[in-house]
Amino acid sequence: QFPTKAVARNSFDYRTLGLGFANLGTLLMVMGIPYDSEQARALAAGLSALLTGQAYLTSSLLARQLGPFPRYQENREAMLRVIRNHRRAIYAAPEEEYEGLSVFPRRFQAELCPPELVKAAQEVWDQALEAGEQHGYRNAQVTAVAPTGTIGLVMDCDTTGVEPDFAVVKFKKLAGGGFVKIINASIPPALARLGYSSSQ
Repeated sequence: QFPTKAVARNSFDYRTLGLGFANLGTLLMVMGIPYDSEQARALAAGLSALLTGQAYLTSSLLARQLGPFPRYQENREAMLRVIRNHRRAIYAAPEEEYEGLSVFPRRFQAELCPPELVKAAQEVWDQALEAGEQHGYRNAQVTAVAPTGTIGLVMDCDTTGVEPDFAVVKFKKLAGGGFVKIINASIPPALARLGYSSSQ
């Protein structure tokens, strides 16, 4: 089921995962936060940090029970460096503290994020690093920013992946023929959040 033998080999050697977003655009919409804003980027960064940190923590706990991914030992130092850099990013560390980077992450604007989210993300990265130093990681990669596509419909998402909705009403072509009409159900609560009345 892999496109090439090399891709299959890498999948087994590194055990890469592709956790990602579903419905981020809807979350911003119903919160009344403009998609293209610093607040939206800060919230997305906080959620990304929490998702990724928890995934690496869980991966490390799995490694404690089942062992790390097959190529972990030869990549241990590089892997831990990546985890340390991720941890530095959620703490908005200055550029000189990062290890081995020529392109630095955008500074995390914790002040634009809910404090509980910031605290949870920082704590989970502390734990992910500590657990990884002891047990390694079961997966070399845990996240990918890709659209959720059809599964997003099953999950009743109004938006997929990280992108905003592209239309209030959409038509999806079905594999067996025909179309399904999809209406963005997040519009009414989003407008109410912004102060619009039902008549408006």
